[in-house]
Amino acid sequence: MVHGVESALTVRVILISPAMNPGLREARFEGDAPLDEAGTRRARAAAGGVPDADLCLSGGSERCLRTAEVLGLQPVSELALADWAMGRWRGKRLSDVSDSEPEAVASWLADPDAAPHGGESLSNLSARVGGWLDGLEEGSGRVLAVVEPAVVRAAIVHGLGLPSSAFWRLDVPPLTRTELSGRQGRWNLMCGQAL
Repeated sequence: MVHGVESALTVRVILISPAMNPGLREARFEGDAPLDEAGTRRARAAAGGVPDADLCLSGGSERCLRTAEVLGLQPVSELALADWAMGRWRGKRLSDVSDSEPEAVASWLADPDAAPHGGESLSNLSARVGGWLDGLEEGSGRVLAVVEPAVVRAAIVHGLGLPSSAFWRLDVPPLTRTELSGRQGRWNLMCGQAL
């Protein structure tokens, strides 16, 4: 009986990273673009591995919404789960920005409060995603969200109370599932599961 009570109070958050697209392949900041043929094909093949959920959400990027559609989901777009806002770097390749603004990129990578691009700092991204995660009510059941890799990484860092520098050490491949489960502010992590 106690086990059942604990299970009812646990929130399970399943974060699915979207399929590949040209922006991700080219390492572009906020590289929102339609899925390419290979990404669509892989998402279609993975659709059978998507778990059931009580609530289905998505980041607002075309890549997230299209991946969710191909996976057979009908998500609600959630503003708190939007991709990392990169200001004037949006759409640019990391390599190009590194060449033209090396000091700005170095600052951005070293200081979680830096936002030389005029967009969101890492601290702001983590606070936004962490606020959403902490705002989920106990007993919400399974919450599934198709979100960009930066959102997955921010959720892991926040949920586990890791230092901001850990964000840069996490890789989130396309079409993988990361699960955070917890209650009363205590989160456990299951990561890197292929769909």
